[in-house]
Amino acid sequence: MQTIKIDINNTTQEQIDLIADSLSHGQIIAYPTDTVYGLGCDCRNILAIKKINKIKGERGMKPLLILISDFSMLKKYCFVNSTQLEYLKKIWPGPVTVILKRRPNLPVELTGGLNSLAVRLPDNDFLIKIINEAGFPIVSTSLNKKGDKTLTKVENLDKYFKYPPDLVIDAGECKRTKSSRLVDLRDMEDIKIIRK
Repeated sequence: MQTIKIDINNTTQEQIDLIADSLSHGQIIAYPTDTVYGLGCDCRNILAIKKINKIKGERGMKPLLILISDFSMLKKYCFVNSTQLEYLKKIWPGPVTVILKRRPNLPVELTGGLNSLAVRLPDNDFLIKIINEAGFPIVSTSLNKKGDKTLTKVENLDKYFKYPPDLVIDAGECKRTKSSRLVDLRDMEDIKIIRK
């Protein structure tokens, strides 16, 4: 397990390159998001997704959300109509995750076998830089073991997790402890708020 300390508002290109390179090589990262600390990986990498579930102590397949860097990346992985796009442009970037119909180009391990995908465009330059540098969306699931509270610090993860992440990005204590809002946009005539 490697740890790097960063100033989230002043990251270097070297740090961004290191993180993107780790993701490209199938590694798992513990990283600060614009909501809470998360565990992440390349959303297309089946082995990495399975490793995240192992770290968290999940059994079987659980749908995971992904972070994107822009609307063109969204369209690559989800079916989006003009009404959905209008709605998304009002709420993104920001701490709102939406459920959309997915395209068939992502592993079932990511989506839990569902034909939907949870996706978010974060309001965070650091995350956008990483995703752009990597060239693919990254998984974002809370940094904790199944059933535990989300961790607000990344110290001693090697003692907390039986299988720790490969790279830990330490940006200090996370002030925000609330996960993103979750909205189902698959039927725009019946928008469902799943998590407030």
